[in-house]
Amino acid sequence: MTDALVIAGAVFGTQLIWLGPQPPGVGASSIGYTTVSAALCVAWFLALTLWGTRLPRVVGHGVAEHRLVIAASLQLFGLVAMIAYLSSVELSRGYFLLSLPVGTVALLATRTAARSWLTARRRNGDMSARVVLVGSAEENARVAAQIVRQPGVGLTVVGVHLVPSDDAEAWNDAHARHLQRRLHELDADSVLVTGGGHLDAHDIRRIGWSLEPGRQHLIIAVNLTDVAGPRIHTRPVAGLPLVHVETPQYSTRQRVLKRALDIVGSLFLLVALSPMLLVLATLVRLSGPGPILYRQERVGQGGNHFGMFKFRSMIDGADARLPELLAAQGRDGTPLFKVENDPRITPVGRILRRYSLDEIPQLINVLIGQMSLVGPRPQRDAEVAFYDDDARRRLIVRPGMSGLWQVSGRSALSWEDSIRLDLFYVENWSLVGDIVILFRTVKAVLAPGDTAH
Repeated sequence: MTDALVIAGAVFGTQLIWLGPQPPGVGASSIGYTTVSAALCVAWFLALTLWGTRLPRVVGHGVAEHRLVIAASLQLFGLVAMIAYLSSVELSRGYFLLSLPVGTVALLATRTAARSWLTARRRNGDMSARVVLVGSAEENARVAAQIVRQPGVGLTVVGVHLVPSDDAEAWNDAHARHLQRRLHELDADSVLVTGGGHLDAHDIRRIGWSLEPGRQHLIIAVNLTDVAGPRIHTRPVAGLPLVHVETPQYSTRQRVLKRALDIVGSLFLLVALSPMLLVLATLVRLSGPGPILYRQERVGQGGNHFGMFKFRSMIDGADARLPELLAAQGRDGTPLFKVENDPRITPVGRILRRYSLDEIPQLINVLIGQMSLVGPRPQRDAEVAFYDDDARRRLIVRPGMSGLWQVSGRSALSWEDSIRLDLFYVENWSLVGDIVILFRTVKAVLAPGDTAH
């Protein structure tokens, strides 16, 4: 319904703005622009359907859904332009200059709003697949923990079926009958095989045969974690489903695009926010003795050190008191150097930190190439000392002003979850993903919630 309303508004709105309330015919033909607009609306709606933008496995899944919406819109208008050119029809340019960009942006906005509503419903257990996990206790626990971390994905674990590791025949008729009873008792509609350690291909196939077609579904968890969808491709070979996982790579084109986004974005924001920067600088100066800008040494790309700029939010000489405060709160041996109810923060600094305004000067670090708009947050030497070999992969890319873990819970996340999200970003970076994180950053700044300190 929202797709239809947006498309009709974009196309007929363009006709009204571009051609007026009484549009002429199309070229020398007798076809009116109202007919053309109606046909374009139908074609656009059908394109979104044919590109699978409303499939249950696509709706509510973020970047993948947006990519399909953009692809369907661009390719449809490209086809319309080709037809108009080849048939020498003088079609109004307003459709391409106004309908396409406005309609596409509006479609993405309504899809985002619908996804937020859907995610909120799914967090309460509504509009989700009711799943029974099948596998060993260890495999079931691993998959269940991953699902609990993302309640908005639309899977709700309602039960488990254990496959004992010491069972000579892991799957037999008794298991099948018991699973069917569990599905009926729990009103479950999906079976999720959590691992193939104790089930062979024939066992998994028999599980699929036992399910009611169209109502009950079989899901198989591949033993891969923190790998984004675009890197995964399936290809059947002689009846064997092969999963191809592309290795993380950063081509020259990707590096150039990311750096271009950083330069353009930081320059634009520095100019646009310059009045606010002057006001904030004045407030920091009035908050007490000490410099306006605070320069702290952080570890950047490749382990290189740089001075990260922030508006001073603490009293002068605050760094000297950090070990004492960490020891008093029993956090001196932990990797995240966060002090609860930090007494060093000034009243002005508390407001700056809550809304991340103290971070704005880092746009200078972005502009000169020490940081990026999006990336893992740069940490201190003492925190980097806690890194294991996996965590050191954070240093492959430039550190960022905002990152995936900042928009996924901020200070409420544990060290392990923060590292996991940063590694996911490093392994699955994309320009579209950066843009999505930037939009989520704006939302997190405007509505910081209780996790912002």
